[in-house]
Amino acid sequence: MSNLFSVFSVSLGVLLAFAIAATLVYWYVRDITQKKHTVLRNFPIVGRLRYFFEQLGEYFRQYFFLGDRDEMPFNRSTRAWIYRLAKGEGGVIGFGSTYHLHEPGALIFVNAPFPVLEEDRHATPPLVIGDGWCDKPFAARSIINISGMSYGAISKPAVQSLSRGAALAGCWMDTGEGGLSPYHLEGGCDIMFQIGTAKYGCRDHAGALSPERLREIAAHDSVRAFEIKLSQGAKPGKGGVLPAGKVTPEIAAIRGIPLGEDSLSPNRHRDIANIRDLVDMVERVRDVTGKPVGIKTAIGGWQFMHELTEEVARRGIGAAPDFIAVDGGEGGSGAAPQALADHMALSIEEALPRVVDALIESGLRERVSVIAAGKLVTSARAAWALACGADFINSARGFMFSLGCIQSLRCHTNSCPTGIATHNARLQRGLVVDEKYRRVASYCSNMNKEIDMIAHSCGLHHAREFRREHVRLVQADGRSTALNMLYPYPQGGGLRPIAVAV
Repeated sequence: MSNLFSVFSVSLGVLLAFAIAATLVYWYVRDITQKKHTVLRNFPIVGRLRYFFEQLGEYFRQYFFLGDRDEMPFNRSTRAWIYRLAKGEGGVIGFGSTYHLHEPGALIFVNAPFPVLEEDRHATPPLVIGDGWCDKPFAARSIINISGMSYGAISKPAVQSLSRGAALAGCWMDTGEGGLSPYHLEGGCDIMFQIGTAKYGCRDHAGALSPERLREIAAHDSVRAFEIKLSQGAKPGKGGVLPAGKVTPEIAAIRGIPLGEDSLSPNRHRDIANIRDLVDMVERVRDVTGKPVGIKTAIGGWQFMHELTEEVARRGIGAAPDFIAVDGGEGGSGAAPQALADHMALSIEEALPRVVDALIESGLRERVSVIAAGKLVTSARAAWALACGADFINSARGFMFSLGCIQSLRCHTNSCPTGIATHNARLQRGLVVDEKYRRVASYCSNMNKEIDMIAHSCGLHHAREFRREHVRLVQADGRSTALNMLYPYPQGGGLRPIAVAV
């Protein structure tokens, strides 16, 4: 019996060695005869190690080689801070900060010698969007809110977790351009419905905007406002892309598109070719829905805001959008062409003050609320945006981190290891809604608390009192300059909208 087993073992070993040798010969011949890759042609088999290590390189750099403040698009220190807030572990550190305080662009808040006492603090009040200008204005309760991420681009359990977490924290959730799904509604949160360039979820059979579908969507009490998306920071000048592999029967039905085909939205609205068309669309959607209507756009310069304010001045203040969501060129939670993601549109640091200043100069600042987005995932960055003049902060990737995102950079491959940006049921299994929605709520609530903490340290009673003089930015020479010196308020003030809910 033992002899038989020995013979079998030897035979198995010979077969295995033969299989390995045959495989190596196959790859050798294939590599040396192919014409696409120089390295493989010159160094068959061994050259494959180069591509193997290149693929693994980003993960080795992330976990072993890069410092806590070095990684892009979000460094390890920032991600760890968000994870702690989402878990309710606080943002407390020991032995000093690793923040590069002397690098250009570093944020420094002007601390008050006599900060506001606990008993003198005020709750940051809600702000009413569209008050007096539409039938059903929206009293937005939270400074921090969930930016547009479409169902389809992110998974069912991710949408469910965000919806339930937003309801618990009291913030709104933007649907993204992918339409309104049952999973947005099931949590009971405030919803901002985004009208993308393909009119997903609110289109007729020809792909045009459908008033009937708009009325159906507006009939949901939880849908509080509508956002017309012109562009977003990750890909201004290009529409959204949802690969065919992510277009399930359910998503096709929600969007009103064919099953099993790439979902490609146009790079602009076919029925909006200029500012006049845009303002027409704002008024049309507001008349149909009775709810606040705004626009979302990245900013490339002064022209857009000048033309918009001039058109509103010609028609009357009632024609103005109820809000403007400004997305910086550094934004983007999903897939985008690198040429656009890297080089198109102003960063939020430059775009936000320009938008606010244009509204001040035109006398529209109290009429139009301003929402800022673009890597504003920490309380300090959010407080900076409020000081610039924003009323609200939208974040997509901050909330993705709260769900457990590890920045694997696979959002476009349908293989997200944390189940957030995939429709692979096996990978989605790891995202447990009953656990993750609490982390979404905790991140939002703790962000709001820390923003107020910064405000109190600046001597302010609440976060809506931030102004540009409360922030300094480090310049190239290592010295800091007050934000109101870099971006002086135009003649007219710089106050926020006064329509505050009580």
